[in-house]
Amino acid sequence: MNTPAELRYSEEHEWVKEEGEKVRIGITDFAQSELGDIVFVELPEVGDDITADEPFGSVESVKTVSELYAPVSGKVVEVNEELEDNPEFVNESPYEKAWMIVVELSDRNELENLMSAEDYEKMTSEG
Repeated sequence: MNTPAELRYSEEHEWVKEEGEKVRIGITDFAQSELGDIVFVELPEVGDDITADEPFGSVESVKTVSELYAPVSGKVVEVNEELEDNPEFVNESPYEKAWMIVVELSDRNELENLMSAEDYEKMTSEG
């Protein structure tokens, strides 16, 4: 399993990459491997507000539909439009091509609630 050390992780299997006052968000390698082949990704619009621990979209695989839960609160400033036509990027490249949204943080302290790569790996291996 690929768990980049520079990212933070949520219990709901989202990753967060800090980029100044913004964060880039996607789902983890572990999550995509559990879901199987992703066939559809539903994301919010630019300008939407998201709230930590609330759903902000969904991913549909051949097995199931899973809600995406916001790891932090803020305003969506960028959406990865490529996932609409290429949902398979989530399986092929969960950390590079398949980032989902960029959010301008409303509360930087929420990042403290996220796990390190080491803690996330512990959580997923205890399964």
